[in-house]
Amino acid sequence: MLDNHAFGPENGKRCALMFENIIVLVIALVILAKAADQLVLGAARLALRLRISAVVVGAVVIGFGTSLPEMLVSGLAAAGGQGGIAIGNIIGSNVANMTLVLGAAAVVTPLAIASTTLRREAPISVAGVIGLALLMQGDFTRMEGVVLVVALVGALGWVIVAGRDDTVLGDEVEEFVGDNTTLRIEAFRTLLGLVGVVAAAQALVWSATRIAEQVGLTGGFVGFTLVAIGTSLPELVTSISAARKNQADLVIGNLLGSNMFNSLAVGGLIALLAPGPIDDQSLTLTGAILMVVAAVGAWMLMITSSRIKRWEAVLLLVFYALAIGMMFIGSVDGLRT
Repeated sequence: MLDNHAFGPENGKRCALMFENIIVLVIALVILAKAADQLVLGAARLALRLRISAVVVGAVVIGFGTSLPEMLVSGLAAAGGQGGIAIGNIIGSNVANMTLVLGAAAVVTPLAIASTTLRREAPISVAGVIGLALLMQGDFTRMEGVVLVVALVGALGWVIVAGRDDTVLGDEVEEFVGDNTTLRIEAFRTLLGLVGVVAAAQALVWSATRIAEQVGLTGGFVGFTLVAIGTSLPELVTSISAARKNQADLVIGNLLGSNMFNSLAVGGLIALLAPGPIDDQSLTLTGAILMVVAAVGAWMLMITSSRIKRWEAVLLLVFYALAIGMMFIGSVDGLRT
């Protein structure tokens, strides 16, 4: 016999609230992706028109710009006491970059990778991921946040100095962003993109928190999946666009740079804003392991033949699907205990 309470007003109210939260989350994801894309494009064009080195634009402006959603979302979540969403977003974004985004770009066209990228950016990015995975075990202290930020400054300095004569990357960056508009237009584009990213990030954290509470999943799982996919959309859009233009080094540089910023800059920001233990073991154990395996595994695929083939791209996409499944199991087990 059917339970009449299942169709009562209280249950209907909960369903309506869930539907509203999902709508807000979807709208926030769309605005976040579009606004971040315009922010990166405007900032890169501004930098090039102001005669800033194309290497700096590729390594800093584009890398930082595509990581800005992660920084804002995780920073807002950490400041609001939602540490699980904050760190889950970073772990999930790092995993998504090296599997979902890299795999999607390589499915569009196999990616040939320059040896300089493998020698320079890749080791720094992987080291940043491993460093974050180690430091987030136990208490995540403000001192560890300072260590991550200092490491970021050193890594950026090394990439910029070592890449000063990298004319191939410079040509790719200039071709990708173009330079056919005025400073005023690009300044307005950048400002509008920044406002959109900030507003969408706030709405995303708000809706994701409420969905996690209503569905009964941990904030870490929601951060690893829904929030991380949303904040990784700029990398996905940028990488697929670059892949279509056969600019493989820009794809790889963008993803490696994004993971470096995520691990060092955003990880450091979380530790500074919300120091303390990370209670969600699905993040500190399963999530950290998946993040390191994804980073090291993608690096190994790059090294073996200096190319990401289509079958390897499919392998990365399968790994991402398995990672989601493992995190879901860990989240459910964590709630049971």
